[in-house]
Amino acid sequence: MNMQSRRTGESLYIYLDGELDEHSVAQVRERADRLIDENAGASRAVFNLAAVRFMDSTGIGFLIGRYKKLRKYGMVMALESPNAGADKILALSGVYSLMPKI
Repeated sequence: MNMQSRRTGESLYIYLDGELDEHSVAQVRERADRLIDENAGASRAVFNLAAVRFMDSTGIGFLIGRYKKLRKYGMVMALESPNAGADKILALSGVYSLMPKI
């Protein structure tokens, strides 16, 4: 799993690329948490999922964990461009009720 980020104004953008599963989530969690801590002054974090080829329940747990961390900083979380498979999993799990798809 590769991850890149950029900060534009009040928004932190995190781009995920690869498979978001039990084999990759620990590394990505650590890096995402560090980015969130370093950008605590932002008003929102947008996780771009366009290049996520596979996501299982571990990936959903990763997103919910980042949502909780962001809430502690008063930041909003949004999901951007999930592929059809990820979109279906996210919709069925109710994740979009916590973090909107933009």
